Amino acid sequence: MTWNEKTVAERIENPALREKVVSPEEAALIVRDGMTVGMSGFTGVGYPKAFPRALAKRAKEGDPVGITLITGASVGDELDGELARAGVTKRRYPYQTNKDLRDRINSGEIKYVDIHLGQVPVWIRQGVFGKIDLAVIEASSIDEAGNIVPTASVGCADMLAKYAEKVVVEISTCIPKEIAGLHDIYSCEKPPFTKPIPITAPGDRVGIPYIPCDPDKIAAVIFCDVQDSNRELAPADEQMQAIAEHLIAFLEAEVKAGRLTDPLPPLQSGVGGVANAVLSCLEKSDFQNLTVYTEVMQDAVVRLIRSGKVKMASGTALTISPSMKADVFGDIENLKDKIVLRPEEMSNSPEVIRRLGLIAMNTALEADLSGNVNSTHVGGRRLMNGIGGSGDFARNAGLTIFTTASTAKGGTLSCIVPVCSHIDHTEHDVDVIITEQGAADLRGLTAFERAEVIIENCAHPDFRAELREYVARIKAGTPVGHGFPARP
Repeated sequence: MTWNEKTVAERIENPALREKVVSPEEAALIVRDGMTVGMSGFTGVGYPKAFPRALAKRAKEGDPVGITLITGASVGDELDGELARAGVTKRRYPYQTNKDLRDRINSGEIKYVDIHLGQVPVWIRQGVFGKIDLAVIEASSIDEAGNIVPTASVGCADMLAKYAEKVVVEISTCIPKEIAGLHDIYSCEKPPFTKPIPITAPGDRVGIPYIPCDPDKIAAVIFCDVQDSNRELAPADEQMQAIAEHLIAFLEAEVKAGRLTDPLPPLQSGVGGVANAVLSCLEKSDFQNLTVYTEVMQDAVVRLIRSGKVKMASGTALTISPSMKADVFGDIENLKDKIVLRPEEMSNSPEVIRRLGLIAMNTALEADLSGNVNSTHVGGRRLMNGIGGSGDFARNAGLTIFTTASTAKGGTLSCIVPVCSHIDHTEHDVDVIITEQGAADLRGLTAFERAEVIIENCAHPDFRAELREYVARIKAGTPVGHGFPARP
């Protein structure tokens, strides 16, 4: 598609950069085999679409090119799927959710390293990834000074723009220019010159509303009219609803006991159906004046803002379903005093998470009787998505909650197991486990006490007897022991 002069002028205020507008195919020629390429995007929004498609096409036509790919988190199929299927991605960091990419990771075709999302910008700054040859960043516009205005996510795009040798900007015409002002870009200095991050409440704005970028580093600008590929969220099923209700009941009891304040401390929630169900359940609760400090803001956060339950929400991505986009982007000016988008270095900052005393709510694949949680691997070997930011929040939150269904595979497998096949979050970082059966508060309990409350409150009745037998066998074999061995 050829973009008219009016669109180019409206979206690119810097005259010199208008001269760098090229086709995606031309821009993709910048990539050379063996490069490390960083691309914007976080949980299905804010990622380039035209550039990776053009790069994949180039590879399919016989031009051998392989890259190390770094993103902020998971991205859409136009990026991860296209590059994986074309054989372009050779090494991938960090979190991902694409089936074709995941299959190639599990087959060993693509090398994958799972790291905490909050660590990604730190590693970029420290040079752990090595030289970043190119950054490709989706933007809604470029201002007169050449600065980049992001779209619906920030992720690590600010660090990529700063440390990459060259930058390609992909202007999305699907995102209105009016999104400018939603972002708050702030970054830290390298140690030992790091200063305290001056965020003391979710609504604090401490940076600038754009990603700084030297115009001379921008090698090309391309345009794209492809929508983000995030999907509609399925309505909460009976199991999700039960988990959400147990979680809300637990929070209400904590307030009544004086262990939580009212209004609640800021909330953090993971992504997916259970997370959305929990936040939706808050709308029907008696809680008022809520705030959110999280990575991803899904539909439920917007609805809570609309209903007046949430007065302020901060994250690094606004991942709303297609049916909500017109409503949200059509009213973006009125939402700017309720929503702020930050770099993931801020949204996932241990310092800020600890200071705000967040309530962290994330999902698990399985949990064991010690309170350890597996978030990433089925059977201990087959990767699902990755740890994402759950570790950033679990280790530093004021209250850490993990939710999971009590069973999987149609009720044939227990998600409460004697010992997790893979451990992402240790018993030391897990305060509460909740399933559709109930909630287990593990704080202050010994290993055997934790096992008892997990079995009685979280395990499915069909598996409780077997789990009790396991505990009894361990106790009989090690009367003076502490905890559960991997192989009894």
